[in-house]
Amino acid sequence: MKIFIQKKYNFFKSLIQKSKLFFKRIFEDSDFFHNKIILWLIILNFLINLINWIILATLIDRVDGGIILHYNVYFGVDSIGDTKQAFLMPAIGSILFILNSTLAGYFYKKKERIASYILLLSSLMAQLSLIIASISVIIINY
Repeated sequence: MKIFIQKKYNFFKSLIQKSKLFFKRIFEDSDFFHNKIILWLIILNFLINLINWIILATLIDRVDGGIILHYNVYFGVDSIGDTKQAFLMPAIGSILFILNSTLAGYFYKKKERIASYILLLSSLMAQLSLIIASISVIIINY
């Protein structure tokens, strides 16, 4: 049993080291964070995602029953779920932000600056869409 735990620990340790090397290779020797457009897009993405988390954490009441997660004008209430499911929207936004930022850094290093701008701008649009969806969930329920 001890050998299994040691192997599992070594696997996660090597995985963390490999991921550090991956990010170091992408973002090292590049002026990725010195570009003003990229810096502003990253800051806006991060702030909107943080605001989305804060809005949901403060305005969603912890209720025992379900909350309305989606409402359609034609059919009414489509989806009812737990309050934890409302936090799926900012979690998806965080994943998109991390993925698009990593890809933008990779493309920026390969001298594809327009692709980097498009990735970060699409991430910003997704963040704005998710914050609108979060606000609509709050308005529908309260």
